[in-house]
Amino acid sequence: MQPEGHPLIVDAKVGVLIVNLGSPDAPEPAAVKRYLKEFLSDPRVVEIPALVWQPILRGIILNTRPAKSAALYASIWDRARGDSPLRVITADQAAGLQAVLRDVTVDFAMRYGNPSIPVRLDALRAAGCTRILVMPLYPQYSAATTATVVDKVGASLKAMRWQPAVRFLPPYHDDPLYISALAEDARTALAALDFEPDVLVASFHGMPERTLRLGDPYHCQAQKTARLLREALGRDEAGFRTAFQSRFGKAEWLKPYLDRTLEALPGEGVRKVAVIAPGFSADCIETLEEIAIRARETFLHAGGTHFACLRCLNAGPEGMRMLTGLAQRELAGWRESGH
Repeated sequence: MQPEGHPLIVDAKVGVLIVNLGSPDAPEPAAVKRYLKEFLSDPRVVEIPALVWQPILRGIILNTRPAKSAALYASIWDRARGDSPLRVITADQAAGLQAVLRDVTVDFAMRYGNPSIPVRLDALRAAGCTRILVMPLYPQYSAATTATVVDKVGASLKAMRWQPAVRFLPPYHDDPLYISALAEDARTALAALDFEPDVLVASFHGMPERTLRLGDPYHCQAQKTARLLREALGRDEAGFRTAFQSRFGKAEWLKPYLDRTLEALPGEGVRKVAVIAPGFSADCIETLEEIAIRARETFLHAGGTHFACLRCLNAGPEGMRMLTGLAQRELAGWRESGH
């Protein structure tokens, strides 16, 4: 029995697996097609019966979209490191955690694409980890994001005879560590601009509107994150807007839409805008291309004069302090005291 007042001492090896959405292996049509096939075949991502959806996916989308998407990926690809920005940044986040959490083994995986969750879980198990904390880097919970990670981990465990104990990082949309990191990083980024934004727009990845009606908490959690961030930054409602991006298809998605918001702002006298993406833990095609390039063009074409896309937390100091704090909290009882 552990003596009263003493920290829990464990001799089991502990692993941490951080998980982000994913990326093609290369900015080429064939690689994008493989990635999109896996991503868009997940029934949690596209909630249309497979008998209806799969012919559309295989007959139209996978024959038309890969070439267009490959060109977009090519425009933001990290040529210096030969990989997608999302994978590069997630690897850096894992390395940053490993540097602090020296008594655990830290790795990373992509929910879609490589390195895959099954492969990295198996690697942690092979390294002797009998206890693994899985950290989906989605601050706001959605069945199309967080739940798919849980699904994939469960499927991976099903194939194992000797399963490790597993914990999952809960959504952290309103966690003080997260809100503080967002606010501090935003203050630094805003101070570095050569203009003062009239409005700061918080843009979150969109979801079909029906997901809200079905009970998905994503919309409410995104709105709460935006409100807490606005309050932390001391901005009034007139100087802060919330929007949703990346809609696809003809269905109604969560509103207001980012592109339409940016189109309308100059007509309201707003000429200078900065966009922050609090729902993304790392810069990716949605921030580096959709916001930094296309959204900029939309706003300037509508009459805006100044536009900035603020970086995500990435592996910067504020982001790493937050991830470290979240990991340490969730690892309580699994690690020796003092680490």
